[in-house]
Amino acid sequence: MSNLALLDFNDLPRFDEITPEQVMPCISQLVQDAKEALAQVSQEDFPPVWDSMAQVLDVRTEKLSRAWGAVNHLNSVADNPALRAAYNEALPLVTEFWTQLGSSSELYKKYKSIDKSALNPVQAQALKKALKGFVLSGAELQGEDKAKFANIQTRLSELSQKFSENVLDATDAWSYLASTEELAGAPSDLLKSTEQHALKEDPNAAPGTHKLTLKMPCYLPLMQYAHSRELRERLYRAYVTRASDQSQADHLQFDNTKIIEQILALRRQEAKLLGFENFAQLSLATKMAKSPDEVIEFLRSLAKRAKPYALKDAQELREFADQELDLKEPTFWDWTYVSERLKEAKYSFSEQELKAYFPAPVVLKGLFKIVEKLFEVEIKSDRAATWNEHVEFYKIERDGTLLGQFYLDPGARTGKRGGAWMDDVRARWFRPDEKKLQTPVAHLVCNFSQGTGNEPPLLTHDEVITLFHEFGHGLHHMLTQINERDVAGISGVEWDAVELPSQFMENFCWEWGILQELSAHIKTGEKLPRSLFDKMIAAKNFQSGLQTLRQVEFALFDMLLHTNPDPSKSFMNILHEVRVETAVLPSPDWGRTPHSFSHIFAGGYAAGYYSYKWAEVLSADAYSAFEESVLPSGEPDVQTGRRYRMNILEVGGSRPALESFIAFRGREPSIDALMRHQGMMERAEA
Repeated sequence: MSNLALLDFNDLPRFDEITPEQVMPCISQLVQDAKEALAQVSQEDFPPVWDSMAQVLDVRTEKLSRAWGAVNHLNSVADNPALRAAYNEALPLVTEFWTQLGSSSELYKKYKSIDKSALNPVQAQALKKALKGFVLSGAELQGEDKAKFANIQTRLSELSQKFSENVLDATDAWSYLASTEELAGAPSDLLKSTEQHALKEDPNAAPGTHKLTLKMPCYLPLMQYAHSRELRERLYRAYVTRASDQSQADHLQFDNTKIIEQILALRRQEAKLLGFENFAQLSLATKMAKSPDEVIEFLRSLAKRAKPYALKDAQELREFADQELDLKEPTFWDWTYVSERLKEAKYSFSEQELKAYFPAPVVLKGLFKIVEKLFEVEIKSDRAATWNEHVEFYKIERDGTLLGQFYLDPGARTGKRGGAWMDDVRARWFRPDEKKLQTPVAHLVCNFSQGTGNEPPLLTHDEVITLFHEFGHGLHHMLTQINERDVAGISGVEWDAVELPSQFMENFCWEWGILQELSAHIKTGEKLPRSLFDKMIAAKNFQSGLQTLRQVEFALFDMLLHTNPDPSKSFMNILHEVRVETAVLPSPDWGRTPHSFSHIFAGGYAAGYYSYKWAEVLSADAYSAFEESVLPSGEPDVQTGRRYRMNILEVGGSRPALESFIAFRGREPSIDALMRHQGMMERAEA
């Protein structure tokens, strides 16, 4: 069994050789090895010495993490029935072990006995976080409470996985065969793609038949451009009722209603067991924000500043729909279409016109170039086994020294979870077993279109921003110089600061000089023209008020949901109350956005979705340092990039995020830069 791919830790994962049949036996062996290590270091006579404990316990648990991480990754990007069954069979075993480890009173006692004076500052920070982790993992619970806590963890992991599966299955299960006539207004590249999908599924399909799906590269352009209100309604209803009681009859097996209710009930129980009033308090125990009240006040303050702009945005939409599109009573499935038409009319360009300048290979090359210059690295193609033919692999070096590597999986496909994310394959770590440095490896995953024929995929500007965003996460993971894995890179960073490096990178997508590197027209090779750039910049803050309120709605719903003192109040009632407070455009009563809100029910953002807005304040302020130091040529200053790299990216979680921000910026963060970037500063000061 030792030659199985999942048990090979010599180098990179052998993704092309990992099979569902390997999962249970390999994970079982690794769990058993980790349990034996836990028992060994927990013995009375085992010395409470940092390096000694790491050499026995951390080495074993790290191997389990890497193997399970590979299985979890494949389950997200290459889902199939056999792999799903194997994953779900092993999930309780893995959850039970991590719960046992985190709640071990013997191990907790051992960590408390470590001589802090013998540790370096990074180790001391790792120990501090570990001790807090033990408390929050139930190490101080006794008897029946400890057993109850363990059962909650197992059940929560199962429910979160089922939630995620239901969203994926509900998305994949829906399709619609449309005629070319129904798709009037749709972009030409989408027409090619949907026709190819129809032929792939049925080689005898009539010419002009198009297979539509709810995958974002198909759904969003149709909501933006399809002239048919009937088609937009069909898509919208299917999308906002995915995985819910409002889905079409033959999809009700994917309904997440009961799962959400069970997750919330278990989170309340978990918080009570650990001595918190609600789950939000438990969630914030490891974040920058000090309390749910502070977060709620932050969100409501942001909503108050944005609402006048949002009301103006909404009124402009209604007037344009009435006067220019003859839509007297625009409704839920019209707003995206009206918004796109208004933007075209107001700024004389369309997203589709812009998209032609962003072939994916050109964008990627330009991204690499700015990263190489700003952070003084080299990015080169590399070789590794992958799970799909479209996955690419790269390495990052500085002066010939390997810093990290990453897989890039850009395209949407059946069996792949929607959205975009960065995840780690392995962390930077000076391995105590081998006495050598292990370099970090990351996954960068997106869901862009696949391209048609011999043409590469074309990215919308929003997708360019998404790519930069995920690469920012990747840089945080890969450029770290910390050798303790639990606080290296993104590990150990407060969750509400994790988005700082990702949102920071988004700002470059609006710079003229950078966009010249990112663009080349798909037909002519021409760089993005200044005239189109000026229109794009003029439209940058188009509907920023509405967009801000939308994010506040999600974040406030999340926080109020997890501070709700009345378990009998339904989550849909809470959402309705939040919408009454924040929204300026109505949402349908039958809409079920919580049922596919994977961030908070399956993605680690529970009582933490506010982090996007919280970290946006940090990232906007951090980027201001680059605006203040821009070179006469218009290029960002490498010296500023070096300070940012050394004070934020390289230190990872080895010190509090606020300390890292102050070390870079020289002061605490201010919201002013964010409001200015989003075009809402003037009114905010009024």
